[in-house]
Amino acid sequence: MRSAPSDTLTRTGVVAVLRAADARLYEPVVTALAESGVLCIELTMTTPGTLEMLPQLIAAVPEAEIGVGTVLTAHDARAALEAGACFLVSPTVSPEVIEVADSFGAAVYPGALTPTEVHAAWERGATAVKVFPAASVGSDYVRQLAGPLPHLLTLPSGGVTLEEIPEWIRAGCVAVSLGGPLIGDAFAGGSLDALKERARRALAGVIEGRAA
Repeated sequence: MRSAPSDTLTRTGVVAVLRAADARLYEPVVTALAESGVLCIELTMTTPGTLEMLPQLIAAVPEAEIGVGTVLTAHDARAALEAGACFLVSPTVSPEVIEVADSFGAAVYPGALTPTEVHAAWERGATAVKVFPAASVGSDYVRQLAGPLPHLLTLPSGGVTLEEIPEWIRAGCVAVSLGGPLIGDAFAGGSLDALKERARRALAGVIEGRAA
């Protein structure tokens, strides 16, 4: 059974994607994002120690919905969900990852690009399809997909900028996924106040897009 996007995701419209040199760097950034209202946060399997750190982060920032991304195998999917992940994200369409998420009743966002891939991801049970890499096609691509696939929920990821958020939302995306343009230099000693300001801009962009 397909899991629906959480109320938090549909309300805020932003997923923050965190990639760091070490998972021990996560907590201040997660806290700053949550304090700013960005409550859907994706930790990545490419960051060493992510699954070990996940339970601590869930306890430290209980208001956030923390998921795990770059999930490529059923083993990693199960390990992430057993560690407490609220949702899974993948850069590809892996039927096994989707099946594991479904068995846990968890949201899952597989990555796809072509119409065939996008349709296959949705038919497999994706909560929403992560259009990846989004910057390669632009927001009008989502509008074009909505013609033959009006039931589809999409989540663009990969190169989405703060300035482009309203356009993606106007195109019909349920939310946007942001990495570098949102996180910036926060993992390299950058200002957390500046991170909070970018987070507020991202949320305002969603509001602007929905208003239109």
